[in-house]
Amino acid sequence: MSENEEARRLARAQLPEGLRPETLAVRTALAPSQHGENSEALFLTSAYVQPDAATSAQRFSQSEDFTYSRTSNPTVRSLEARLAAMEGTEAAICTSSGMSAILLLCMGLLKAGDHVICSRSVFGSTINLFAKEFGKFGVETSFVSQTDLQEWRDAIRPTTRLLFAETPTNPLTEVCDIQALADIAHAAGALLVVDNTYSSPALQQPAKMGADVIMHSATKYMDGQGRVMAGALCGPNKLIKDVFGPVVRTAGMVLSPFNAWVVLKGLETLGLRMKAQSEQALAVARWLETRPEVARVYYPSLPSHPQHELAMRQQSGQGGAVLSFELKGDTPEAARAAAFHVIDSTRVLSIATNLGDTKSIITHPATTSHGRLSEAQRQAAGIGQGLIRLSVGLEHVDDITDDLLRGLSTLNHE
Repeated sequence: MSENEEARRLARAQLPEGLRPETLAVRTALAPSQHGENSEALFLTSAYVQPDAATSAQRFSQSEDFTYSRTSNPTVRSLEARLAAMEGTEAAICTSSGMSAILLLCMGLLKAGDHVICSRSVFGSTINLFAKEFGKFGVETSFVSQTDLQEWRDAIRPTTRLLFAETPTNPLTEVCDIQALADIAHAAGALLVVDNTYSSPALQQPAKMGADVIMHSATKYMDGQGRVMAGALCGPNKLIKDVFGPVVRTAGMVLSPFNAWVVLKGLETLGLRMKAQSEQALAVARWLETRPEVARVYYPSLPSHPQHELAMRQQSGQGGAVLSFELKGDTPEAARAAAFHVIDSTRVLSIATNLGDTKSIITHPATTSHGRLSEAQRQAAGIGQGLIRLSVGLEHVDDITDDLLRGLSTLNHE
């Protein structure tokens, strides 16, 4: 390749300023190879051949160069660049799962004696990671109301290092005020971390509202078709490259190149999918509100949602693709039996614990995603036995509601 050809190849990777998120989701990546591939290449390699010993020594001393895929890989680097561009942050670092991203966060920023404030409404495994696993190493965590700002303020200590929120939450779709939490964190000299898995950067960019670090389970909407596991942290270079980068290189919670390539392809359709699935979810939520068997529907786009106006401001006017609904039941046992009946009566929906797929997924949070929590923890988080979570996919909306109706319409006959 001539010098002019090489210059033109590299120039194509330098995108103009001011591109919209939809364009960034398709175009951001490393420069193509000398072959000029239009789709990002999949580099399935664990090591990289060096031209000579001196170059090898130089590259091993610089984390930006490719030497070993535990430290860097071109496909993973393309995904990190694309995700950072979509979130509006300086950098991103990808991991093997969403939970490993939170593990990386804690290993990079916390030590014995530090204090974390976390919403009590977050994903069950997140609660266990903070309370149990890092509790063993002397990190204390206070769990507070997702929506009560005064509880967050009252929980602040001199040792508080992180405020951690998931918005909307899993599974009750509670929405926190990101800017307000950022102000509370920064006044205390702490960082605000936002789990943006439910909304994705297609609907919400927490960095623009003051969040310091954005966490993702890319297993969900970024992949979008339930194929691979992936996680990520997005933020400034001083954290992503200087703090989290060395931890990943040492601890090895890296994302595989194949999984990175799959998520790269998923990001190209993220905006279209989130819009379509949000519209589907709203239609299902409205229908559920009319059903006499349903006590309550949790979905941010509904005017009945307690944080409806805040959610619409923060989430680009969309509610996302996940909703939950509580069935009527005189006792927890009766409510659980009703929930199991509705779930087991479906013939189209998938009974699984994942979300973010193009296939609609139905699950019982109290016995799955939050099943390892104590009953007191579940009650504090509002997870009742009659609660059902629905991740709405791309099937025809009438087929989704018809499938739910199989169980709802026969509850009184059980």
